Amino acid sequence: MNTTLTKNNGLKTATKSTSKWFGASSFAKYTKEEIKQQFEKLDKQLFVIRNQEGTVGVADGMGTASSSDLQSAELIGNIPAYAPEALGDPSFRAAYGLKYNYMGGAMANGISSEDLVIALGKAGMLCSFGAGGLIPSRIEQAIDKIQAALPNGPYAFNLIHSPNEVALEREACELFLKRGVKVIEASAFMDLTPFVVKFRAAGLKKNADGSIHMENKIIAKVSRLEVAEKFMRPAPKTILDKLVAEGQITAEQATLALSVPMADDITVEADSGGHTDNRPLVSLLPSVLLLRNRIQDELNYPEQVRVGAAGGISTPQSVLAAFAMGAAFVVTGSINQACLESGASDHSRKVLAQAGMTDIMMAPASDMFELGVKLQVLKKGTLFALRAQKLYDTYNAYDGIDSIPAKDRTTLEKTIFQDTLENIWKMCIEFFQERDPEQITRSENNPKRKMALIFRWYLGLSSSWANRGVKGRELDYQIWCGPAMGAFNEWVKGTPLEQWENRKAVDVAHALFNGAAYLYRLQYLEMQGVQIDGKYKAASVRY
Repeated sequence: MNTTLTKNNGLKTATKSTSKWFGASSFAKYTKEEIKQQFEKLDKQLFVIRNQEGTVGVADGMGTASSSDLQSAELIGNIPAYAPEALGDPSFRAAYGLKYNYMGGAMANGISSEDLVIALGKAGMLCSFGAGGLIPSRIEQAIDKIQAALPNGPYAFNLIHSPNEVALEREACELFLKRGVKVIEASAFMDLTPFVVKFRAAGLKKNADGSIHMENKIIAKVSRLEVAEKFMRPAPKTILDKLVAEGQITAEQATLALSVPMADDITVEADSGGHTDNRPLVSLLPSVLLLRNRIQDELNYPEQVRVGAAGGISTPQSVLAAFAMGAAFVVTGSINQACLESGASDHSRKVLAQAGMTDIMMAPASDMFELGVKLQVLKKGTLFALRAQKLYDTYNAYDGIDSIPAKDRTTLEKTIFQDTLENIWKMCIEFFQERDPEQITRSENNPKRKMALIFRWYLGLSSSWANRGVKGRELDYQIWCGPAMGAFNEWVKGTPLEQWENRKAVDVAHALFNGAAYLYRLQYLEMQGVQIDGKYKAASVRY
């Protein structure tokens, strides 16, 4: 045995133990390379031992068939086998028929594509189709494809709150009910709407034993405590009564809805790409968990609302940290956009795979433009964020497009729209005649609203240009991205996953969970008093 290697192998302990390990010499490993390999055997129970020379090593077995090969050593710690599938709350897996407590969050405009949903679903993971921003006919195409590939699930569809396009939210909800979509991811809600309440209540019925069967499941993505509370409590009676009066749900369904939470699960969305409040997960998740516990103590649901974590989840360390803080499941977003199955263009995948943690900024959002709501986007290689902010500043400064000074208007037309504002308005009319005609009606005698729709033309199409890889519009690409993307890129540097051409969503998910399970076992060992060198704590990219 090489004494130099083994004496400095990165494992130390001041703990003295009277316990003994007995086993074949082939079980025990003492060099750094061999110990790293031992730690990566997630399905093996490991024994940390100290031999007669005082060197700490790791054995992956005990006993021997030959007494002549039997060795003894001081047993100072052990690591149980731990499968990646064990991470998180088993009830989440059971509820959705999953193998892993892993979810691919919705990214609007089909960025969370049919292929992404199907790939993760076939691997025993949940993914939500990015239905936000899409017209009903396009959403129905996605339902056809996903239900054909995953007839028994798991899959989800995104229901995004659209305060400026109420018809779209209503039609999406009706479509989900009509087509038997049983799981939705509700996002961007500031309050409960009749549509999301109807989806929940319409799937309620009483079982023979008196319990309530909740056919339609809701995973609510929130970043504010007051919104989380609305989804943790039953639906408001005022909304339920109105739905009954309109004949949209039955009186029994309304009664049952008063006894169940609006959502089965809450996703705490921290500093994510797209819509975000930039909240830190280490503060937000514990607060939502405390809120959940208080509401559970008060209402005593048969099954408590589960709470998962999203935003910044892109490394084994962040996955493990989320579970350690009490998350039932984790949700990824930005990192999936750079994968081959996403609805993004190859150009977008390429720049995302090159992004650092600081290559992001906030920019005005298309769907809540007038409210000043912002979303987090990639700033590297694009001028979208700066140009979008220019439009928002102009919107706040003037009452309509006719009030904009000629010089400023010309600049907007040449640098941002690449067309006259009159022509852009004609395109808006054509667009909303199919999507939501009421938008045009409400703008006829409202110059400010007309200006907002014209500006939203750019904000909305910039995402589509990025997804389709439209040539000549690269500087206007709107690519939703959070700091998680940069952290992931750092982790996979020097591995096959560094190149976007090699990134598959299932491989990424497996690498994250394998790494998190690996780190969990090291943490378990450290709690037994074993000091572990940082070399071992660099979780390898294994999938």
